[in-house]
Amino acid sequence: MSRQQRDALDAILRSAPRSKVRPTPEEQRSGFAAAVTRPAPESVVTRRAVLGGRPTLELEPADASARGRLLYLHGGGYVIGSPDTHAGLVGELARRAGLRATSVDYRLAPEHPFPAAVDDGLAAYRELLASGTDPRDVVMAGDSAGGGLSIATLLAAREAGLPQPAAMVVFSPWADLTLAGGSIRSKENADPIFTEADVRAYADLYVGAGDRAHPLASPVFADLTGLPPLLVQVGANEVLLDDAVRLAGRAAADGVEVTLEVGPGLPHVFQHHYGRLDEADAALDRAARFLTGHLSAGRPGADHLEPVH
Repeated sequence: MSRQQRDALDAILRSAPRSKVRPTPEEQRSGFAAAVTRPAPESVVTRRAVLGGRPTLELEPADASARGRLLYLHGGGYVIGSPDTHAGLVGELARRAGLRATSVDYRLAPEHPFPAAVDDGLAAYRELLASGTDPRDVVMAGDSAGGGLSIATLLAAREAGLPQPAAMVVFSPWADLTLAGGSIRSKENADPIFTEADVRAYADLYVGAGDRAHPLASPVFADLTGLPPLLVQVGANEVLLDDAVRLAGRAAADGVEVTLEVGPGLPHVFQHHYGRLDEADAALDRAARFLTGHLSAGRPGADHLEPVH
């Protein structure tokens, strides 16, 4: 492992210490915000808005294309996180892709358990299309729980008869709330952030006594037929590794165009460490190219969108 990787991992360890005493959701939210929030890049303008009845943060790069829109769903185990905590990550992805982005402040558990987050994701996507945005001009992305939620949102959109967007990227998706993946246990000592108990606690708060294998809670068990081209990025040193691998396999089996990237020695949502970790910058560049490439491919004669570095 490089010195740069080790420094990044040490920063993660300091920001997310393991503890036998589990704080309340509010304490977790404030601690997470203080530890991981990074502002949007200087060249990205942010503004508050509402979409699908939920507050959002809009992020617009200085050279954003007139065509193309990124809809983002943040991570945080369905319990913590917000568009503000993810402004840096979303802003960087938007900047590199040259796309306007909308990050949705969906409702969190335990105050609003499953399927509230899915309902909010679907409502935001529905209103985006109803406002006149061509689905071929829309791409989606999400990290961790937001990655699984992005998949669930598009499954719900498919069932509602809505067209799919042009492409989707997910970072370290949490896609199996039954915790059946072998890496939940085998990678516990390698993961600097989560233990099996941590992940189970989030599942308890989000689903409670409900069906954790429900396709909209655990997309690894869903029929993914008809979903758009998908890029899955995950670190090898995380308990959710098998969620990503099995999600990609499920997508491939269901005829979805899918690309899986596993970063050796990297932790959960390592993309958060852009500017400090070369692998994070490279991954965001690849994600931006993936999204813009499918936007261009979906619109004959459309202007080619080049990622910004």
